[in-house]
Amino acid sequence: MPFALALTVVLVALAIFQIALAAGAPMGRFAWGGQHRVLPARLRVGSLVSVLIYAVIAVIAWDRVGAVDLFPSLFSGVAMWVIFAYFVLGILMNAISRSKPERNAMVPVSIVLAALSFCIAMGFGQYALAI
Repeated sequence: MPFALALTVVLVALAIFQIALAAGAPMGRFAWGGQHRVLPARLRVGSLVSVLIYAVIAVIAWDRVGAVDLFPSLFSGVAMWVIFAYFVLGILMNAISRSKPERNAMVPVSIVLAALSFCIAMGFGQYALAI
């Protein structure tokens, strides 16, 4: 359960960041390739979609560790591996960003998310509530 909690905390922080971007905060150099100080409308929508994706990821993680029971265990197990791969891809995409602020901020965040999702996918902390 600690891995799902840590993952959720990071995702909530990212969601707050994405909501701020969608609201017009001048922090675009940290996201979406860093080419815009304030995101254009299409990327603002993308930021809001990201928040929904983060919520789905958190729910799957909590299901995988046994804190909630919403999906068949096979689904949440496979989904966590897909999520791990998604965050590994995020490491690579952020690492090749032309924006140095994005690289410096988001590569470490992506590494943390990948590590936490790996631990959850492996089953570490699974069913910790039953102990």
